[in-house]
This record gives sequence, C-alpha cells and structure tokens, in this order.
Amino acid sequence: MPPVPTDCFIGLMSGTSMDGADGVLVDFTAAQPMVLAAAHLPFPDSLREAFAALQQPGEDEIHREAMAANGLARVYAACVEALLRESDINASQVVAIGAHGQTIRHRPGLYDGTGYTRQTQHPALLAELTDIDVVADFRSRDIAAGGQGAPLVPAVHAALFGARDETRVVCNIGGISNISILPAANTGRPVTGFDCGPGNALLDDWVQRHRGEPFDDRGAWGATGSVDEALLTRLLTEPYFHAPPPKSTGRDLFHPGWLQAVLESLPSPLPAADVQATLATLTATAIARDVQTCAPDAQRLIVCGGGAYNEALLGNLGQLLPGVTVETSDAYGVPVSQVEALAFAWFARQCVHRAPGNVPTVTGAAGPRVLGAIYPR
Repeated sequence: MPPVPTDCFIGLMSGTSMDGADGVLVDFTAAQPMVLAAAHLPFPDSLREAFAALQQPGEDEIHREAMAANGLARVYAACVEALLRESDINASQVVAIGAHGQTIRHRPGLYDGTGYTRQTQHPALLAELTDIDVVADFRSRDIAAGGQGAPLVPAVHAALFGARDETRVVCNIGGISNISILPAANTGRPVTGFDCGPGNALLDDWVQRHRGEPFDDRGAWGATGSVDEALLTRLLTEPYFHAPPPKSTGRDLFHPGWLQAVLESLPSPLPAADVQATLATLTATAIARDVQTCAPDAQRLIVCGGGAYNEALLGNLGQLLPGVTVETSDAYGVPVSQVEALAFAWFARQCVHRAPGNVPTVTGAAGPRVLGAIYPR
C-alpha cells in the first residue's frame, strides 16, 4: 500500500466571478505540491444573488451577510466532502482547510491609513461541519501592516512557475485580473505584482444581462462583435489603470454601474456584442500595458483562472504582447481552475507553521506577516 500522506491541506476559493467554490486537496510532502483531488461546486442562484447584492450598501446588511456566510459554509463543506470522497482521504488526515471566503468589500488604505477588506464566510461553522481545522481571513493582517491585502498569490506563483534564467509573468484572470512578475532568479530582483483591473466580472455580467448565460463560452459571442474605440478609450480613462502599484481593486469599483455610466455618456447606443468585444479588449489591454510597463523583459505570460478559457481574450493578449509567449498554467501541470485554490491550501500551511504568507514588495506591507486566523475543529 502507498504511504499515507502526512502533510495534506485543503484550499477553497470563491472569487469575484461569484460562480461557485473551487477546492483542491494538496499533499505538500514532496518539494512539488501534489493535487490529490479537485472539485467545483456552483453556487445556488439564491446565494449568487445574495453575494451580488452585498457588493453595494443596502438594507439589513448584517443579517443578509450572516445568512450568506452560512450558505457559503455549507457549499464549502460539500466541496470538502467531495474532495475527501474522490481522494479516499479521511478528515483526520487533513491538517487544515484554507478558506478564502467571498469578497464583498475591498477598500485598503482608505481610512486611518489602513482601510479594510471583507471576505464573508463562517469558518467556525465550516470547522463544525467538516471536523477539520479551518484557516480564514488571510488578507486582514497584511492590511493592518499597511499593505493592500492583495494580490496574495504571487508567493505561490513564484514557487510553481518561477525560472532561473527567464522573467515570467503569471496572470490570473478571475473576476478581477492580476499579475505576478517573477524576475529570472539569477537577477536577484524581487517578486512583484498587483491587480490590473477587471477580468471576467464585467464580461460575465454583460453576457448574463443580454443572453441569459453565466459566461461567454470561449469568448465566442464577443468575437462576433467589433471593438468600439471610443468606448475603449473612455473606459481606459479610469484613474485606477494609471495608478502606480502597489494597488488592488474589486467589484467596489468595476461593477455594472461603472460600465453603465460610461455607456450612457456615449452619443448613441452600441450593439451588445460590440460592448462585449470592447470589454474583452479592455481586460487584455490593461494586462498588456502593465506587463510592458512593469516587466519589459518578460519572455512568457502564464495565464490561469477562468479567463484562460476565453480564447478570444488569449488571442488579444498574444497580439498586444508580440515577442511574449502566451500560454496557460496547464502547460506546467497545474490546471487553470486549480491555481488559486492551491494557493489557499499553501497559505493555510504557512499559517499553521507560523510562516509568512505575504510578499511585501507586492502588497506594500511593512514586512512579512503570518496570514490567517485558525478556527480549531
């Protein structure tokens, strides 16, 4: 019989796309993490709607957030059950679960020099339902130390995708897009990274509104439209795109109302497919500009997250970044849908071992910090 894994952690991620929970069960025994099982559970429509409503102020928010947190804990617990069933691992063999929670507000650096971030969930309930220690609230400590609290994943990207003699950029395209700049190890330059702007969030909202579909499969609908240069130019005037890093953003800024305000400023309405095509180009343009500005020696762009399935978006990136090889994380043995969940398994492990999880050169924090709060089973 194969040896029983002794360094197993679960990572759970539900991102700004708000489509569901991704989970992985990871064995960290060897130098290279091994994913033993992966699962995706879509959110019920009622939970997705609750999270969407919580992105903006509203009536009875405390109660509605608490109910949504309970619902998320149950989805997470079902995801954990699926992972254990697929891997034939017992709950007692899992050291801890790293649960990101659902971001409903992210406003670092706004108040008293620190601001706040809010990833709603009920980690105590998750520990109760799974009988496994839960590590949650990963971003708050970095913000308390003067950082942005995001993006956190560059440390994991560096471990998975860094190279000795080649500068690489890892781009996660979830609801929001972010990049991790991984200089060639032999240069001695530090890892950096930041949020670029909208990823799938606006694209998904627009296709849902006009076609009743949760996402634009492979970017096919957007590919039938034409990019409207006037709209693209106006969208790119958003100050966030021109702010220097460290910086992070979310649906607090890039939400349907933001887009609608720009559309209403145009002299005439646009075909819906043209708006979709323009939004895809907006995402690609923001990413490409940031790569060209902050990683001019990059030789490779490794894309992960749901946006990696959008063939039109990847094509845009290839055109905007001539001389840069654009590929997905699948080429490195890590499926695009697993990278972020794997990261939160790693963050949980770092917390359990009281090891830092942030990268100060990315977030702007005062120094390395242990991230997360532990909820014992």
